[in-house]
Amino acid sequence: MYRIGQGIDFHKLVEGREFWLGGILIPHSKGALGHSDADVLLHAICDALLGALSLGDIGQHFPDTDATYKGIDSKILLQKSYQLVTEAGYKLVNADATILLQAPKIRPYVDNMRAAIAGILNVSVDDISIKATTTEHLSFIGREEGIVATANVLLMKNE
Repeated sequence: MYRIGQGIDFHKLVEGREFWLGGILIPHSKGALGHSDADVLLHAICDALLGALSLGDIGQHFPDTDATYKGIDSKILLQKSYQLVTEAGYKLVNADATILLQAPKIRPYVDNMRAAIAGILNVSVDDISIKATTTEHLSFIGREEGIVATANVLLMKNE
């Protein structure tokens, strides 16, 4: 009746890229490097959704070797991942995510991210939780060289 999924994604931060996170554009001097728009949060949620139903991972469904996905908006990847979930007869109960990032502070953007994700997944904003933490200047995250996001989802079989 219920399935739990967990996802994680990492991306390098570089100058000269837009910084997409949680489906919104955040002003910052660096952006995540990737084949798509490199939205680490949406990628982690995609993997959590797919993993909950043993449907593989984001790289299997949207490979970075396929030019179709070059520069693609990760909101589209999330929509397509969730479509696989709904086609399997499940719906999202809730999602809980954590972003590991030294800078910028994302608290001012969390409500917009939650709204963007809730809209794609057809749930209430109250069903989407996003938290953030720094690594106290430790590791590649603390040196502002990269970003990590983790996500957990609970799915329920449709009645």
